[in-house]
Amino acid sequence: MKTILVTGGAGFIGSNYINYLLEVAEEVKVVNLDKLTYAGDLANIENPQHPNYQFVEGDICDLQLVQELFKSHQFDEIVHFAAESHVDNSIANPSVFIETNVNGSFNLLQTAYKLWMHEPFQVKEEFSNARFLHVSTDEVYGTLGETGLFTEETPYAPNSPYSASKAASDMLVRSYFHTYGMPVVTTNCSNNYGPHQHDEKLIPTIIRKAIQEESIPIYGKGTNIRDWLFVLDHCKGIQLALAEGKLGETYNIGGKNERQNLYIAQSICEILDKIHPRENKESYKSLIKFVKDRPGHDFRYAIDASKIEDELGWEAKENFESGIEKTIRWYLNKYTQ
Repeated sequence: MKTILVTGGAGFIGSNYINYLLEVAEEVKVVNLDKLTYAGDLANIENPQHPNYQFVEGDICDLQLVQELFKSHQFDEIVHFAAESHVDNSIANPSVFIETNVNGSFNLLQTAYKLWMHEPFQVKEEFSNARFLHVSTDEVYGTLGETGLFTEETPYAPNSPYSASKAASDMLVRSYFHTYGMPVVTTNCSNNYGPHQHDEKLIPTIIRKAIQEESIPIYGKGTNIRDWLFVLDHCKGIQLALAEGKLGETYNIGGKNERQNLYIAQSICEILDKIHPRENKESYKSLIKFVKDRPGHDFRYAIDASKIEDELGWEAKENFESGIEKTIRWYLNKYTQ
């Protein structure tokens, strides 16, 4: 039975990936290593009693723990989600982003190298099918104007401490392939949404504030544009890249759903008006309030996912309109219980 280490598996995307993997993969043991910071929640794992699932509370920056886990479990694959990811927090406290996203990623890479390889470009026979998949973000590419798309060839130009720390970890992964021949694959995704996302993020915040009759804060004029990807589509892309991706390659995963932040807020309000109307009968849109923009706020992100579509056969199943209604209904159930 193959054993997979999933780091950050109690977080948003990591937990969705574990839930998906435990549902579709039979001969796989999943070890979830998560520090359980504010962004992690064990309740995100829908079947924690699954016989092929094990949770370990711990920090990827704890090298001794990482080494002990690799020694005891002999991991065949690593899917590395664990990261500090909230841009506002990186502006206020960048040091923890460097520690976790850079140093923690290095610990995993170096420990995997020691387990899987005799020396550079000499993989041990028993780990001939080993894989290290590093989950990254489109924010490493910087910002776009009104046209154009991020491709795998777009030069890195991170604009926040968060995106800079992720860019650094991406470069570490790249270096382990070119220097040591490590079996690595990197994915860079656009903005995810869906069940189990932390309350601080944009879409859960809009839903939560609305049903609590509080102001819905939108940065600047709400014209910043993001490409939105339903989290289950992302998880399927990760699994495909892990299983079939070419070693050393990067695959961009995007939803082809570019929307302005103001459109996101207004769309959510319109759906809530229909399925969870306010007592005063007014639209939730009246709660939208514009607030001071964040420093260095990138204008637009948009991903060209044609490489993973053409080479691996991946495609997003959800468009924004179908995915956002599923998401709203999930959060309504969460917030109104």
